[in-house]
Amino acid sequence: MKITVERDVMAEAVAWVARSLPNRPSVPILAGLLMRATGSQLVLSSFDYETSARITIDAQVDEEGEALVSGRLLSEIARSLPNRPARFTANSNHVELVCGSARFTLQMLPVEDYPQLPEMPAESGTVPSDEFTRSVAQVVVAAGRDELLPVFTGVRIEINDDRLSLLATDRYRMALKELTWNPATTQAESAALVPARVLSESARSMGGGEAVALALSNGIEGEGLIGLSGEGAGGRRELTTRLLDGEFPKVRHLMDIKPNVTVRVKTEEVLESVKRVSLVAERNTSVRMVIEDDRIALDAATGDQAQATEAIEAQVNNVAGGEMAVSAVGFNPRYLTDALSALDTPYVQFSFTAPGKPCLVQGLPDVDGEPEADYKHVIMLMRLPG
Repeated sequence: MKITVERDVMAEAVAWVARSLPNRPSVPILAGLLMRATGSQLVLSSFDYETSARITIDAQVDEEGEALVSGRLLSEIARSLPNRPARFTANSNHVELVCGSARFTLQMLPVEDYPQLPEMPAESGTVPSDEFTRSVAQVVVAAGRDELLPVFTGVRIEINDDRLSLLATDRYRMALKELTWNPATTQAESAALVPARVLSESARSMGGGEAVALALSNGIEGEGLIGLSGEGAGGRRELTTRLLDGEFPKVRHLMDIKPNVTVRVKTEEVLESVKRVSLVAERNTSVRMVIEDDRIALDAATGDQAQATEAIEAQVNNVAGGEMAVSAVGFNPRYLTDALSALDTPYVQFSFTAPGKPCLVQGLPDVDGEPEADYKHVIMLMRLPG
């Protein structure tokens, strides 16, 4: 194998593929990054039996072939190279990398021992890349991080004809995003539970083209897999990952909140206020929101050592009438910050039924408009002392 590639394109491609390499590979060969040169292209791949990553970039191919080298080492070397074309030459035992006056020799791993990468399932449909990236980011904030409860670390993808739904929960908060997409077939209907971390990283990295293609396994070929493909910096990216097992909890009904009290405020204003006030909050304690007629007050404390409070103008609607049904509630400050950061609207509406009951957070295009129905974020409120 003899190839020449642009340094920046190669470094970006290697870094993306290397992100999927296991930290503690079950067998040493899985630490390898596979390079395959053919025609006028170079394909870089990694696989750990759970997730596969593959990127195709343009290259000057003087001699076709393939080589397997340490992925993390190549990634570190690629980042440090001078801004010159990088030339790879592989023989039976080593790969020589020359870039400007820098020269590296890497030991080759046995290509014949490397596992076969899974085939992409048949394409299920496409969604605009910028919309997909934004939607995934809004939902994954509610996914769990506890690997002992794997079903909560996933994002449930539901396909119902031309509607694509993304749903995540860690039991203390939930996020639902619904969007229109372009299915490959009419009356398509399926669901899959995808690892949130993999979905998030792939969505961010495939925003360079017009659309991202989703490929859900059809139950016959590639069972238990989802594939994603799209354009990123330097080339075409393809990723497959095994779906998570287990039944995702039925939480959609918790999104249907009929509020007794609604509060509308500027998103950026309340977000910055929460960040300031929560600086003095003790771990596992709440930021309290006190609801008044035309404003809200946020406060937190660390015993007698530090206290913080801040008031914000708000539009408060006592839907139930009579005495205010909700006058003070407690939020986990990180959950509230995540929910507000996920919004892309100038205003936000909080919908409350009663203290201690779930709160629905929705974006507002303007303070007197209707809440956006395609994105809902629910936060379980914390009990206030006394």
